[in-house]
This record gives sequence, structure tokens and C-alpha cells, in this order.
Amino acid sequence: MALNLKSLLFVSLFIALVAAPIAEATVPIRLIQIQGSVFCNLNGTMLVNGIASPPFSNALVQLRCGPANLLVSFAITNREGMFSNIALFPSNLSLTSLLSTCNLLVNTPLSICNSTLPSVGRLRSPIRFIGNVTLGLNNILNVTIVGPVGFTLSA
Repeated sequence: MALNLKSLLFVSLFIALVAAPIAEATVPIRLIQIQGSVFCNLNGTMLVNGIASPPFSNALVQLRCGPANLLVSFAITNREGMFSNIALFPSNLSLTSLLSTCNLLVNTPLSICNSTLPSVGRLRSPIRFIGNVTLGLNNILNVTIVGPVGFTLSA
């Protein structure tokens, strides 16, 4: 009888260990991807008065949130001024909260990309919802994409 009880316990434990990853994999993982571009001018846009601005490469882009302006994540722009590697796996942060309390801050002085631009002040932008993408055969990954509204120079 003791042998049967041990066998039953072993089989139960084995089933629990095998079933746990399967059950976990069917629950979608929520990811928020923040992406955008930064250009070397006072408003960070591609065109100024119809003239193309150069990209702001190697710029530090920070995601800062809340009244304390806490650093949540960051990325470095590539040579085309694009960043796309700010990713969050929020456990208790809603999209509404993210959009209303967070900003993107380019913490690299504008004078780095163009010596005629100011060395004080930073480009700042609120963020906006762009869309959702679901990946995987069983909808394993739900990606919410957000990006900058538009950068402006702030003190």
C-alpha cells in the first residue's frame, strides 16, 4: 500500500510539473514597445520649414514617469535617429496610466548633433498609443506599441 501511495504521489507531482509550463504558455504575455525617431532640431521633427533635418544619432532617449519623473527605461538612437528597444513588461501599470503619466526625454544635448543648437534644455514628448500586435500560434505575446506625440524643447 505504501508503494502505491508513493507511486501516486510521484505521478501527481510529475503531471503537475509537466502541466505548469503548458498552462503558463497559454496566458498571453503583455509587452509594451516604445519606438520613434528623433531629429536634430529644436522640435525633434523630420522637417523644419520644409527642409529635412538630419537624424539625431546616438541620443539617449529615456522613459520617465510620474510626478517624481522617475527613470523607467531608456534606449539609444541608431544612426537614422530611430529607437525601438524600449520595452516594458508591466505587471501593475495600465496603458492609460502609461500614456497619462510618462514622457520621453532626449537626455543628450542638442549641441552634440549641431553646435549651433543650445546645449541647455532637452527634447521632451508625451507618448501616444499606436496599435496592438499579437504574436505566436496561441497568442502568446500581446504587444502594445506606443511612440512620441512630438518633441519640444524643455528646460
